[in-house]
Amino acid sequence: MTCKKDIIGEIGLQFFGKMSSSNFHEIKNVLAIINETAGLLEDFSLMAEKGIPADPERLKSLALKIMKQVQRADGIVKTINRFSHSVDRATDKVNIADFLTFMVGLSERFATMRGVKLRPQPPDTSLLITTAPFLLENLVWLCLDFAMDAAGSGKTVGMSAEKAENNGVQIHFTNLDGLTESMINTFPTEREKALTDALKAEIINDIGAKEIILRLPCDISV
Repeated sequence: MTCKKDIIGEIGLQFFGKMSSSNFHEIKNVLAIINETAGLLEDFSLMAEKGIPADPERLKSLALKIMKQVQRADGIVKTINRFSHSVDRATDKVNIADFLTFMVGLSERFATMRGVKLRPQPPDTSLLITTAPFLLENLVWLCLDFAMDAAGSGKTVGMSAEKAENNGVQIHFTNLDGLTESMINTFPTEREKALTDALKAEIINDIGAKEIILRLPCDISV
């Protein structure tokens, strides 16, 4: 294996483990809420057995809370399922609008922990590229991770996309109020460079516009 492939393999395993453990932790949180709510319902049941009337509105509220958490868990499982299957094929077509929404869902817990709001702005038109899905997820996460550090006092990172030259795509990480020259000098690192080479991509730091731009080709197999 070449040095770059070694780097890609190493950071890929780290990325897969990081995202999987984060989302499974979220499922654990959901189960804890459901368990707590079920305990309250059990208390109401015991009260009813003793002839103490239960508040119908309270019961309805608890039932809705459980339903909400079930829906939340279903969304997390779907995200994990899609993420795990992104390694099935070396290259595949990716819908960028759908991809941005997916990446926000995958990364949201990390953003919440850092007090940052992720705001995807999917393009109005369909933007399809042929790329390596898992490598793209990894690279976008690394860009997003850096962008969250550069969010500054605004604590918001926007994500948008547009068509680029030669039918490629540009993903913009915007509202980086804390982006500085010293930060730009440290990004991209060897990790990002290895992935951009593999994806035939390019990372551009625009300190004036307070954004990072990720340029992707229409088809990496060409």
